Amino acid sequence: MTTDLLIDGMLSGTGVRDAVGGGYVELGVLGLSAQLAADIAAWQKIYEESHFAGFPASEVAALDEEGLILASRVRKELIDKRIGYFSNGRMERLS
Repeated sequence: MTTDLLIDGMLSGTGVRDAVGGGYVELGVLGLSAQLAADIAAWQKIYEESHFAGFPASEVAALDEEGLILASRVRKELIDKRIGYFSNGRMERLS
């Protein structure tokens, strides 16, 4: 099964990556609730700050836990899409 979108805290991203076509997707075009879009944007900003701090292991673990929860929330709102999660701090896909 191909994943359509990846929740991803990449430094220059939006928090949601197009896993098929490549690149990052602007949150406003996805049809997410305003609260979920705001939560993804806030999480991505904190992930960005962790990048500059050298990805401390405890921060990455907490951010990835939150990212997996965000991925689950996105799945509930975009039921026609396959959603995964990529840990930028670990450089590996977690779901």
